[in-house]
Parts: sequence; structure tokens; C-alpha cells
Amino acid sequence: MKKLNRKNTGLTEKLPIKIIQFGEGNFLRAFVNYIIDKLNEEADYNAGVAVIQPISTGLIEMLNEQDGLYNLFMRGIKDRKEIQEKRLITCIQKGIDPYKDYSSYLDLAKEDELEILISNTTEAGITYDENDRLDNHPHNSFPAKVTALLWERFKYFKGNKDKGLAIIPCELINYNADTLKEIILKYSGQWDLGDDFVNWLHESNSFHNTLVDRIVPGYPKAEINDYQKQLEFEDKLIVTAEVFLLWVIEGDEKLKQKIPFAKIDENIMVVKDLQPYRTRKVRILNGAHTAMVPFSLMYGNETVKETIDNEFTGDFIRNAVFEEINKTLDLSEEELNSFASEVFDRFRNPFIKHQLSSIALNSVSKFKVRVLPSLLAYRQKYNELPPHLTYAFACLIRFYKGEYKGKELPVQDDTVVKEFFSKIWEGSDYQKVAHEVLQKKEYWDRDLIAIPQLKETIALALEELDQNGVEKGFKAFTAKQNT
Repeated sequence: MKKLNRKNTGLTEKLPIKIIQFGEGNFLRAFVNYIIDKLNEEADYNAGVAVIQPISTGLIEMLNEQDGLYNLFMRGIKDRKEIQEKRLITCIQKGIDPYKDYSSYLDLAKEDELEILISNTTEAGITYDENDRLDNHPHNSFPAKVTALLWERFKYFKGNKDKGLAIIPCELINYNADTLKEIILKYSGQWDLGDDFVNWLHESNSFHNTLVDRIVPGYPKAEINDYQKQLEFEDKLIVTAEVFLLWVIEGDEKLKQKIPFAKIDENIMVVKDLQPYRTRKVRILNGAHTAMVPFSLMYGNETVKETIDNEFTGDFIRNAVFEEINKTLDLSEEELNSFASEVFDRFRNPFIKHQLSSIALNSVSKFKVRVLPSLLAYRQKYNELPPHLTYAFACLIRFYKGEYKGKELPVQDDTVVKEFFSKIWEGSDYQKVAHEVLQKKEYWDRDLIAIPQLKETIALALEELDQNGVEKGFKAFTAKQNT
């Protein structure tokens, strides 16, 4: 089988470098490069990408051997229908390892048509390193590398106001662009780059906070022969992803004009404020995951898909999302229900075996951020406790006992947390257990004893869980609550 490259495929057309991309990993190649490829094909965007290897080890050498080409396989469920697609990604024009060729990295600053800088250097990438200096080749931190590149561009184009970049980080931290800009400005002062450069940073460059969402399992090592049989050329960089995609970007009309997202049929939104969408994702997608783990594991399921496919556990999670979580959010009902439906399609994806035990890590801290706000918001709005989320809270507390009905549970947390729950479960007084957990301010950032009826309701749910099991216990719990 011939190797995948531009000569063998006949794809010799060169595209101008409009985008610098920090990161060559699976996510960016299955997410951003897929979108750019569609923009080139369907919106005549005509954008080439130069990919930068952000750390000293990576895939740039392999990417260059294939002339930036690779195949993306997308598999999943959409509107309850199974979808399988594959696409040859062609937008990457070159890969640069600044640890081996720093001059080529800086030369990118001189590209006349360059407009965009995109990154995904992991959550740890947007950090300040006090040891970075302007003359480091290369710098330790990603923000320092960006500062040096922007300084080079500022000098080369003599401060031309039209040569600034739209900077769109995709790292999974809140306010990712604001954080990156803050560090760049810190380096600008530390390196004495001057007021003119700082003003150019503010006036000619734009920084866009983002929210990204797509499950990317990556290289299908266990099934590579099956994938390779579907291709004409040998591909060492095959990447797999789910069908679902979401990209929310804080921006304005200028960004919309610069990148014609509206011309392709993808779930990309340019909005003034992404925080409602971030809250939507955390409360619905992450909240459903976190709520289901203890509840579903104790019921006997092992995967997310099993949870959703089962009549009882599936209905439980759907009601928790559509009737309780969604009722507390500020976006339109149509928008929330549409997003939630897509989430459940993702949960049903037969190509992704998402083990519940793998998302059980640090469930207490996750519950505080992802589920508890919905429970409290529902209580405040409707003056009653949401039955499904409250029962899920009780399941979380019971889960941390470490066993249920003779079955060991995969509790994964800090030793201090596990020891706390082990101690409170030495007794069998459900009221006392509920009291000890709810008053633990350091776990919930507040004393939950103050929430009317929460202690009594949690204690009732714990008792029903132990006496009647997960399913019958929930039915008995709700029956007693209703009376």
C-alpha cells in the first residue's frame, strides 16, 4: 500500500497560511482542522494551516511525512440514527517543531495573509513561566511563544494596525482567551517591549474566549487494520471522533466576517457572552454524567449507554435533565431541549464504550460544581426539592460507603474524603449520616443543613436505597415525598 502524501494523492495545490495552530494532537485535528476543511470546501475560505508542536515531543515529524494529510472517521448517533463518515483532511500545509527549527517558527509572523491563531495546549498550557525571556529559543511556556511571535509580527509589519490576529484558544479552562492575553501582557512588560507594542496588542488583535465540545477517542489502535482496509493509502495519523460537535466563541461581526462559519452546517456559534452556554454544558452534559454514576453503578449498569438504554435508569436521567436541570437554566426551552436531546444521542453512541467507573473519579467535587447548583436553583425557584437530583445526591452519599448489596463500588477520591465517608458510615443512623455530610462546608462551599427539608429528604432516600434497592427505593421515596 502506498503511503499517504500529496504526491500520491495528487493534492498538490498550495493554500496561503491564514491560520497558525498550536497543537497537533487528536482533538485539534478532529475538531478545528475538520471545520477549516469544510470552510475551504463549502465556503471558499481558502485557508492553509501551519501547525506548531507546542512541547518538545510530538507528531510534527510524522505529520510532515504525510504532507499534513490524514483521515478522520466520525461515528455516532444523530436523531437516533447511526452515522458513519470519513473525510481526508487537507488544510494543513506545514508542521513546525520550534525546538528544532525556531527560525521557521518566527518566519510565520511574516506571512502576509495570516489572520488567526488557534491553540489547544491542554489546560496546563496557558500558564506563566517566570524563567521565560525574549531571547529563549524556544520559550518554555505557550504564552511566551505567542508573545515572541506577535512581537516579531509587530516589528516586521512596522506596527501595521491591519496585521493583528484573532486569537482563539481552545484549552478547557474558563475565560481561556482572557487568561492568555493577561499573561502575554505580563511578558510584554517583563521584556520591555514598549507601549507601542502593548497598544497594538489591544487595538489590532482580538482575543476570543471559547467553549469546545467533541469526544475524540483518537487513534484506533485496537481496530487499526479494519480502518486501514477502508483507505487507499497507508495512514499513520488516523483519528476517530463522535459526530457531535459544538464550538461557542465570544466574538462580534468582525470575527464572523473574517471566518464564514455561517456558511457551513456545523454547530458553531459566535456570541457576545458564552457563559450561559458553558453553564448549559456543565449542568446538562457533565451534570447528567455525574448524577448517573453512583445511581447507575449501584443499580448494576457498567456504561453510560447501558444507563440510557435501560428503561428505569434511562427514564430517571431523562427526567433529571428535562424536568429538573433544564427548568433552572436561562436559555430558551427550545434551545435547552435541543441540546439535551443531542447529549442523549451522544450517550447512546454504540462506538464509544464510556465506562461509568472511569468517570467516578472525584465524584464529590464534581457533584458540587455540576449537579448541586441545579438542585439548589430548583429548590429556590419552585420551593420544593427536585426528586431525581435529590435522590441522585443520596446515591452519591451511599456510593461512598464503598459497597452496595455485597458489591464493591469503584470509589476514587482523595484519601481524606474516603476516610470521612468511611467514618460516618460506621453507624446506621441515616439522619446522622445526612447531617454529617450536608454540614461539610469544605465539600459544598456552604452549609447545606440550612436548606429546608434537605436533611430529612436525603435521610429518607438513604433508608429506601438500603431497604428496597435503587429502583424500588426510588419509587417508595417519591411516593412518600408526594404524601
